[in-house]
Amino acid sequence: MSRLAAMLTGDPDCADDVAADALVALWHRWDRMRRADHPLAYARGVVANMARTRIRAAVRERRRITLFWSHRPERVDAPDVATALDVRRALARLPFRKRACVVLRHALDLSERDTALALGISVGTVKSQTSKGMAQLQDLLGTRTTEELVGRRSR
Repeated sequence: MSRLAAMLTGDPDCADDVAADALVALWHRWDRMRRADHPLAYARGVVANMARTRIRAAVRERRRITLFWSHRPERVDAPDVATALDVRRALARLPFRKRACVVLRHALDLSERDTALALGISVGTVKSQTSKGMAQLQDLLGTRTTEELVGRRSR
């Protein structure tokens, strides 16, 4: 199973994980395994499906990373360290999806569409989560500070 996964994924370390996960899945579905006409083929199918899922997840992650790093932040000569630390603390208090939407939209200046693609969510979800996240940040930081940080509305 591990060799099959290695050939499918191209990564021996990932292959061991896929094989182990497949064994656990087969154990949980042992009744199906025993009733299968070809149990070995059934097991190989489980490995192939799990390898496909891992490959797709890796591709999505690479796309997100590429999209994230494709926009370089603007250079600032004298950053306000205290404000930056306050913003980081406030962002850390936001739930992940709200934080991700706010950061991608305002810190990296991505469009709603690009943010949705990066996070694998709909544009409508990006809009609502960004709005709610900004409102929460305003509560945590104060309206004046939030407006100074955002400056202008993103695309």
